[in-house]
Formats: sequence, structure tokens, C-alpha cells
Amino acid sequence: MRTSKPYVIAEMGVNFYDTAKALNISPLEAAKLYIDKAADAGVDCAKFQSYKADTIVSKNSPAYWDLTKEPTKTQHALFKKHDSFNEDDYKILCDYTHEKGMDFTSTPFDYNSADFLENMVDFYKISSSDLSNLPFIRHIGSKGKPVYISVGASYLSEVDEAIRVLKESGCEDIVILHCVLSYPTDPGNANLRVIETLKKVFPDVRVGFSDHVAPDDTMMTLATAYLLGAEVIEKHFTLDKTLQGNDHYHAGDPEDFRRAINNFKWIDTVLGRPEKTILECEETPRREARRSLVLTRNMKAGEVITESDIMAKRPGTGIAPKFTDIVIGRTIRMDLEEDTVLTWEMV
Repeated sequence: MRTSKPYVIAEMGVNFYDTAKALNISPLEAAKLYIDKAADAGVDCAKFQSYKADTIVSKNSPAYWDLTKEPTKTQHALFKKHDSFNEDDYKILCDYTHEKGMDFTSTPFDYNSADFLENMVDFYKISSSDLSNLPFIRHIGSKGKPVYISVGASYLSEVDEAIRVLKESGCEDIVILHCVLSYPTDPGNANLRVIETLKKVFPDVRVGFSDHVAPDDTMMTLATAYLLGAEVIEKHFTLDKTLQGNDHYHAGDPEDFRRAINNFKWIDTVLGRPEKTILECEETPRREARRSLVLTRNMKAGEVITESDIMAKRPGTGIAPKFTDIVIGRTIRMDLEEDTVLTWEMV
């Protein structure tokens, strides 16, 4: 797996189905196009979703999304639009993603999907919606792969229970993704400080952020999450934010992802190293801008230096002001003019 910090996941989900319709191409061609654009933007992992409508939701389960953006009124009807891919299709996407130099995963929403994905995914991703589905979590955790789990719409106690089940199942590599299960998430509800809470409560696992805030021109939501310690960043990915559909209107397009990744690089640049020391770029300013003890008058060899005979002035190439008490009372070794920067050889 790639080791970027933060590790960036483009959640393709099923957005490519809408793009396929808009471009009059097959869903598989559209999915490959999404992978191409994500790779170009510098993304680490392409993530899809694997489900069948009949195994994920009852037929009358109501919608919980913005019906002005996605008018489908039941979850079953929406999922039915996007569940045509099978194991062979995901294998093609897996291989294509790896050819592009990215990691591959797909969120399974049933046991069959979890099983056939085992030899494809670089890690498993569990949706917030399955956080309380402990038997399913145990099944995935027992497969010996890393598990990333979103924890939207949950209490801390529920997160703890899910993580305990993963550990008990033998899973040793876990990432908790802070998430707000609201599409789109109002920035005022992003609650990014939960990242700090999760890092404190679960110090032995990695913590990241799965974002549903609509992208802006600065992508500061993701930058802030990274500054708060998110090691993994996941966001929905689209090629056209204006498309009708459940996930396009809060997804980032390739330029949004490119901007976010550039922000992460800039943050790393300005954060630098924790060691407090003198940088190479500071050596000349340190020498020239610091102060030394300087004579306030002409002095002859043998004269005794008094407090009024010296003053701290730039540059810092002579005796530092912290040695003032040591210098006072010493004698001058040679004739010196006013404004001479004193060195130890002179006193």
C-alpha cells in the first residue's frame, strides 16, 4: 500500500453510473475514467461500493438524502439503479487501479461481497451504516486485512464496541474515520475536533476523516482535518458536481482533490520539524541582527571598563550582552575607538 501522509481516498462509490449515462458510455468505461482522473490528481486509493439492493435494504425504506438533489424516494429504488456490477467487474477495476499506481478497495455491504473482495482489496472499508452490525464487522475483521471504519452517527461507546470486535477477530491494522452522516454536511456540523477525541481515546489505532462537506475554493475542511491529526482523508469523487445523483453535490472533482493534496504538501512544508534549532537560513541574520557589547567612547589601553562605557548594539559578532557583568571592571588591552564591537581579545 502507498504510504502518503495523509493517505487520500477517492470514494468513487457509484457516481460513475451517472457519468456513464451523461457521456453515453458503459458504467465500466466510466469507472475506468474516474480511476484515470483520480490518478492524475495524485490520489492514493480508488474506492468503490459493492452491494445488491435486495441485500442492503428493505424495499420500503425511505430516503434520507436531499430529495431536491436526488429525487429517488426509497433507498431500495436508488440502490437498484447502481447494483449491476459483479465480482468480475470489480476484478477488472482492481487490476486497472493497480496498473495506475493506486491502491484499490470497495466497501462491501453484504457477506458475499466481503468474501469475493478478499483477494482484491488492499484494505477493507466498513461504512458508518454498518457500525452496529457487529457480526458483519467480525466477519471482515477475521480476514487478516487492514480495516478502515467510518463512525458517523454514533456514540463513542458504539465506536469502542466495534473496535473491540475488530481486535477480538484478529484485526491488527485499524483506521477510525471521523464522519458526519449527513449529505452534504453543513460546515458547522463537521465537528473536526472529534478527530482529537478519537486519537486520545484510541491511541493504538490510526484516525482519519471521511468528509461530506461540500467542497469550496480552498478545501480548508480537509486541510483542517489534517492539521488536527487525520492520517487518512476520504472524500466522494465525481467528474461533474452538477450531475443529479445522491453523491455528486457534496463530492470533490479532480481539481478539488488536486487542491486539497497541494494543501497537505504546503502544510507539511510549513510545519517542518519539531526540533528547535538554528536553521541554515537563520545563520547570517542571527549573526548580524543580534547584539554585542560596543564602546560608547574612545578608550586607552589599561583603562577600566565601567557600565557607562558599553552599550548593547548590533551586530552579534562580539561579546554577548549576557556577559555585561563580567566585562564591567575589566581593563582594555589596546587603544580602541568609540563604537568598537568588543571581543574577548580586547579586554
